[in-house]
Amino acid sequence: MQGITDEQRSELREAFDMFDTDSSGTIDAKELRVAMKALGFETSAQEIRDMMASVDVDQSGTLDFEEFVEMMTKKMGEREAKQELVRVFAILDEQGRGMLSFRDLRRLAVELELPFSDKEVEDMIRVADSDGDGEVTEADFVRIMSVASSKSV
Repeated sequence: MQGITDEQRSELREAFDMFDTDSSGTIDAKELRVAMKALGFETSAQEIRDMMASVDVDQSGTLDFEEFVEMMTKKMGEREAKQELVRVFAILDEQGRGMLSFRDLRRLAVELELPFSDKEVEDMIRVADSDGDGEVTEADFVRIMSVASSKSV
């Protein structure tokens, strides 16, 4: 499968085999939740159901290894994207305040060539700003930039 290294695929095989507790060659939702936790992903029961539904092409209610690899490739990509956004936040937060202003976010939109007007940036801040102070925390930033990235695709 494209997007992961041979080493990552081997690690996924080890994890899959370890959590396939009944040696059926598939893992069910309960086994998947344990596997996700062991791999460092905190997921709710609903997230597990949604993830399984998105890759369970044969609708068996279980995942074979290839379906597991597809799902984990997506999850690893999401985690890498989040880590990259956290790094970008730290770069933009030049004073280390843990907050970004309108000016900071506008500069980012211009630098990343995101198609947002000043009003759209203001609207994003208004939606993301959890405490109403006109600035955006790291968690807020990750959330709004994830939405912004999907808009520009």
